Amino acid sequence: MDGSTVQAADTPQNQQRYPQPSTQKRGCGFPVLKLAVLFSLTSGAILRVLTGSLRHHDLRLLRGLWEELKQGDILLGDRAYGEYTTLAGLPQQGVDVVARLHPRRKVDFRKARRLGKHDGLFVCTRGYQQSEILSAQQWALLPAQITVRIIRFTATIRGFRSRRVTLVTTLLDPKLYPAEKLIGLYARRWRLELCLRDLKSTMGMEHLRCKTPDMAEKELLAYLVAHNLIRCVMAEAVARYAVDLERVSFKGSVDALRQCSAEMAKARSRKLRRQLWEDLLLNLARDLVRYRPNRTEPRAVKRRPKPYPLLNRPRHRFQEIPHRNRYWKGQPRSYRSLN
Repeated sequence: MDGSTVQAADTPQNQQRYPQPSTQKRGCGFPVLKLAVLFSLTSGAILRVLTGSLRHHDLRLLRGLWEELKQGDILLGDRAYGEYTTLAGLPQQGVDVVARLHPRRKVDFRKARRLGKHDGLFVCTRGYQQSEILSAQQWALLPAQITVRIIRFTATIRGFRSRRVTLVTTLLDPKLYPAEKLIGLYARRWRLELCLRDLKSTMGMEHLRCKTPDMAEKELLAYLVAHNLIRCVMAEAVARYAVDLERVSFKGSVDALRQCSAEMAKARSRKLRRQLWEDLLLNLARDLVRYRPNRTEPRAVKRRPKPYPLLNRPRHRFQEIPHRNRYWKGQPRSYRSLN
């Protein structure tokens, strides 16, 4: 489970349903759709998505997806989902949780039932104040106390500072679920971030173009269907030639499928179309991303931006001054230094 946001066209209809951030001036921002996406960790496919505005917290959107989780599932999430209502509510329907504990919650392993080094069982008590995402009846059904397992480890990556990470989970048995396996499971959560990058950057879903909320949601669903189509083709190539799914390029799959679909449309026989499809799967299995551990990929933009001033008021009220086109108002960064 993970959340993200996308921008929509700046129209009155979109602004009414998905208002822009309150920190931006009226007429100077874009409507923002908030997404709660339920992924399959194995394939990266999207199982379910729920949309809302910036006023909807991730937990409120997650509550609308509880029915999609089945008995035996494990919900993997970031620190937004390591709180009491999720840890106490989902196990009641047979769903376990592995999430990161919020850094403001202090943990003292001297008060825990020790299972290993920096691994122990803790008793959490339901708060006195009712959660805003639950009704009074739902809040009353939550148990007064729950037992959770907390694991702390240090993440070390070459070239970066070490970071201390604390996990909280409802998987309490240390023999069935060793701490090393849970740490490795949480490390795989980064794949969800890469899936969102594929959607927003590679496929261009970061900015929706439709001018009404209903059409914007349809455009969003079209992107998600196309994403699942690519994931399905990648999974078929992996199953056919037994290669590592994480090394199959998503961008390469998009380009290859686009070229192959054009050729298949010109094919005059079913046999030729089948041969083109087999060639597509073979090319995806051969063109793997090289294994590059600890590769440095800085978040930096190569293309230089235009030296235009920032739109700090609505366009019909904005007065353009000729010499302002040479620099940003307020000089947040030096344009000459970018060259």
